[in-house]
Amino acid sequence: MTEETPGFEEQPDVPSSAPEKEGDTSTSKSSDDKAKGAGSADKAGPEAPGGDGLSTVGVQAQLDQVRTALNERTADLQRLQAEYQNYRRRVERDRVTVKEIAVANLLSELLPVLDDIGRAREHGELVGGFKSVAESLETVAAKMGLQQFGKEGEPFDPLVHEALMHSYAPDVTETTCVQILQPGYRIGERTIRPARVAVAEPQPGAQPKSDETPDEESGGPEEG
Repeated sequence: MTEETPGFEEQPDVPSSAPEKEGDTSTSKSSDDKAKGAGSADKAGPEAPGGDGLSTVGVQAQLDQVRTALNERTADLQRLQAEYQNYRRRVERDRVTVKEIAVANLLSELLPVLDDIGRAREHGELVGGFKSVAESLETVAAKMGLQQFGKEGEPFDPLVHEALMHSYAPDVTETTCVQILQPGYRIGERTIRPARVAVAEPQPGAQPKSDETPDEESGGPEEG
């Protein structure tokens, strides 16, 4: 028989797959979580720069569109402003033209009255209260821009003169107004009535006057 040594007992073998303690379990779980986190970080890391690049390109495209739209609206505004300025100039020009036409029409109706006043003055009939009224009317017409023209002795101009009588005269060198039958009137550069005149022309075949005078002392040709 085999004698057993007192104090030593046989213990069963511990399997390698035995469960760990709670502390060891939590440690292994935290290690797994860290590994998962690192893996997700590795996956997210390369994608982040690509996403920022796409967003930057999109913002730049939107800015370009906004700049283009702003330039178009600015050009439209400048064009409208230029058209408005041209419209204002046309309106002002038309307003001045309409005013001139209205004044000319009014004064044209007063020309027969002014002619009567002129004839009365020539005959010495412009006296008393009639004289004051006539002078006041002439003053108002002058303030409205009415100007009288036409004088005896001035060269005949078909643009501002209307010849009603024609004659020949030895003392003229060109067609000349020798008598003013009716004065002409203008407003600024606009002629509302030409001056009606009698004109004289040089006589046919007449020689122009010479400044040289014959020598009276010489008499006739010298005798030889």
